[in-house]
Amino acid sequence: MSDFTTPQESFWAGEFGDTYTDRNDGPRWIASNLSLFSRILTRTSRVGSVLELGANRGLNLQALNQLLPEAAFSAVEINEKAVQELRKFEWLEVQHASILDFKPVTKSELVFIKGVMIHLNPEVLPQVYQLMQDASARYICIIEYYNPSPVTVPYRGHTDRLFKRDFAGEMMRAHPGLKLVDYGFVYHGDLNFPQDDLTWFLLEKTNA
Repeated sequence: MSDFTTPQESFWAGEFGDTYTDRNDGPRWIASNLSLFSRILTRTSRVGSVLELGANRGLNLQALNQLLPEAAFSAVEINEKAVQELRKFEWLEVQHASILDFKPVTKSELVFIKGVMIHLNPEVLPQVYQLMQDASARYICIIEYYNPSPVTVPYRGHTDRLFKRDFAGEMMRAHPGLKLVDYGFVYHGDLNFPQDDLTWFLLEKTNA
């Protein structure tokens, strides 16, 4: 995998992505994800298949697999080191690809993305919104940093690698058939189950 269309893809497929994969590991992350996804899933029903776009080493999917043990799980990930970790899970179907190249062949009842849109080139966001719309049979969940207007933020000494905006609002404007089911915020200073100041939005297809 070397023919990327954006510098952000190369950044995450390479050494920086490797370091990120090594840095983000441990049971405390899974515990926080169990708390987060249990809240989100209470607003859904009969989720039997889940797709994560940009899964890294699978900390989100490990939590969801405990909450939905009968569901089918799939993941798309650009970084090879992270893919090697994902392939350790026999219950998970893994695609080693950029999400900009990924073409879903089936629909999943829940498609979600967490901490990934913030690192994408803003020019490709309409393509990602369309991908999530096409890949979802019913629910879409966006879990990212929120800002009411687009801003660029320095990220670990790098520029043009972290962007905040109203991803969910843009998604719903691009696809009016989606309705907002629920949303929430998880503070980095939560005493029990912190997340990185993430805001989540659960959307549902009105024709599902």
